[in-house]
Amino acid sequence: MTSSSPRPGAQRLRAAARDAFGFDDLRPGQLEAMLAVLEGRDVLVVMPTGAGKSAIYQVPSLLREGPVVVVSPLIALQRDQVDAIHGDRARGGAVMLNSQLSAAGWRRAQEALRAQEVRFAFLAPEQLAREEVVEELAALHPAMVVVDEAHCVSAWGHDFRPDYLRLAGAVERLGRPQVLALTATAGPQVRAEVVERLGMRDPAVLVEGFDRPNITLEVRRCLAEDDQRALVVERAAAVAGPVIVYVARRRDAEELAGELRAVGRAADFYHAGRSRTDRDAVHHGFLEGALDAVVATNAFGMGIDKPDVRAVVHAQVPDSLDSYYQEVGRAGRDGEPATALLAYRPEDLGLRRFFAAGIPGGDDLAQLAGVVRRHDEPVAVAELKEETGLSQTRLGNLVNLLEQADAIAETPEGELVVPAGAAPPARAAARAVGIAEQHHRVEESRIEMVRAYAETAGCRRQFLLGYFGEELPGPCGSCDTCAAGSAAGVAGAGAEHPFPVGGTVQHQQWGAGQVMGYEADRVTVAFAEVGYKTLSVPLVVEQGLLTAA
Repeated sequence: MTSSSPRPGAQRLRAAARDAFGFDDLRPGQLEAMLAVLEGRDVLVVMPTGAGKSAIYQVPSLLREGPVVVVSPLIALQRDQVDAIHGDRARGGAVMLNSQLSAAGWRRAQEALRAQEVRFAFLAPEQLAREEVVEELAALHPAMVVVDEAHCVSAWGHDFRPDYLRLAGAVERLGRPQVLALTATAGPQVRAEVVERLGMRDPAVLVEGFDRPNITLEVRRCLAEDDQRALVVERAAAVAGPVIVYVARRRDAEELAGELRAVGRAADFYHAGRSRTDRDAVHHGFLEGALDAVVATNAFGMGIDKPDVRAVVHAQVPDSLDSYYQEVGRAGRDGEPATALLAYRPEDLGLRRFFAAGIPGGDDLAQLAGVVRRHDEPVAVAELKEETGLSQTRLGNLVNLLEQADAIAETPEGELVVPAGAAPPARAAARAVGIAEQHHRVEESRIEMVRAYAETAGCRRQFLLGYFGEELPGPCGSCDTCAAGSAAGVAGAGAEHPFPVGGTVQHQQWGAGQVMGYEADRVTVAFAEVGYKTLSVPLVVEQGLLTAA
């Protein structure tokens, strides 16, 4: 499929993509997104892994003035993109601004940006919490801020990063340039929260289809942990090509990598406990073919631009279907057949619930609110960190909850103050705990959706796409339940569909929600307050529990 559009700029974009990138044409969705960028609009793009999201900002930037700030969560991912841009200077050149740079390296990067020798500045969101970095970039008058892996801004998202929540303030301090948000996995709730959290103005929201029909979906239920491990090793060892195995715990990564090496795979493990040097070696070893199997926690995967991964195996249940589909999407990016296997043991759901269980205490929240209140003037986050002794992550979580509870606010300079009319610390803390409990209910519901996916007798692809608000008219024919014949039976149950998929409904108790999909006589609705709920359609209709909003 090739793109065609009469809109101004289409031919210029195609020419720039051809001359600088060697593209014969633009992929579906790319041109429409690039045109919106070229027109100066804020843009949110949801596009599958491997669909060319980076080109959406790199190509239009060749036709505009001003540097581009790219917020990217991982240094390895930044490095890969910088290397790709430097490989062809026609793309504009790039630098990284991160914690690994020496003082001399920072100076060289700043000088290159000031002299307009490079067009792109890549940095992690944590860097935009540093006022000196924001001031340096603001003086360059950036044309655009690109937020990569934008789902990290959402508490609904599977890679929630507190520092992403402060990006809207940083964008304002940069002079409020155009904002482009990119992600491969964002259902309707995540999309809405990304737009809100980044302060996007009348954005163009462009969503390419989530379906990856070349990936066969399979779930195997295991009764015992030993059976589960044996299945994972057997199936991963048998893959004819590169394979990624995802695990929940670091020790599982190390042990399974050893077992795969014992059966002849060139395997290694990857998790946040390894040194950065070791992690980089695994990352590049897999990309370059020295490794054909990586066993990893969910720390591995962003920036894995490897088209020939033939299988993704989950040794335990993921923390959400958002995570699962993002990770599964790393298979078969070349369009050739690939497999996604989930080794499912219901007991593993308890581990995921344990990981999701933390709710900040009211005393901690009240104490922090009181500390900010005792300052007679705005206080920097770095000063609060030193004063409270809290870790950066812990402090960020508490600050974000108090901001959501309107107990503290961010100044244009990025400092924190108590807004006029704010509740006293104890009352503010109670409200913040309530917000945290709401987030926890949502997390619990997302784990429940993982269970429902693993145990469904219906078409797994229909279930997954429905979770992201996309309707597949009939069973896919390329998942294990379709192969077993059960999907056809569920699809043929003839359930009533009183509300359209993607439509907004109102529940008497839970408020507004969005219809995600149907399976037999059940409907799944995502509610902002309580997360995902699966309801009986006959009961909903009979008692009038849902109404169209």
